[in-house]
Amino acid sequence: MTDTSPPLSNARPRGPIAAVIAVVLHEGRTLLVRRANPPDAGLWGFPGGKIEPGETIANAAIRELLEETGVHGEALHPFTALDAFDCSANGDISRHFILVAVLCRLISGEPVAADDALEAAWFATDNLVHPDLPLSRDVIEVAQQAIGIMRGQFLKEC
Repeated sequence: MTDTSPPLSNARPRGPIAAVIAVVLHEGRTLLVRRANPPDAGLWGFPGGKIEPGETIANAAIRELLEETGVHGEALHPFTALDAFDCSANGDISRHFILVAVLCRLISGEPVAADDALEAAWFATDNLVHPDLPLSRDVIEVAQQAIGIMRGQFLKEC
């Protein structure tokens, strides 16, 4: 059977693609990767990627964290969802991602860029707004939400 569907670049998006971002905060630092591929190629953001068929949100977050940074983590809590779009040169949307942010705890490892990350590094959480650090949209807001969740968790445990 021959596939007669048009190439993706000429086709309308078929629907949103489910993906995750792994948000790791540790000792006042936030783990970020510089993306190699769209969306947000060249910008710093949270490790993440597509959810594979049959994979849970938590497992996808931990897998992507390990694949992109070499860091082992534990998924604690999905806490928000975001939209991300790939657009063609003429501005048409080619792909729409729905990103589920998952708060993760560091288990072990130091970040080393791998897979589709150009770089992986820890950044001071209170210094993410910096002119030399081009961030993906919503990184600051997501980090602030994660901090709030962690503070709430800490207060509940006291």
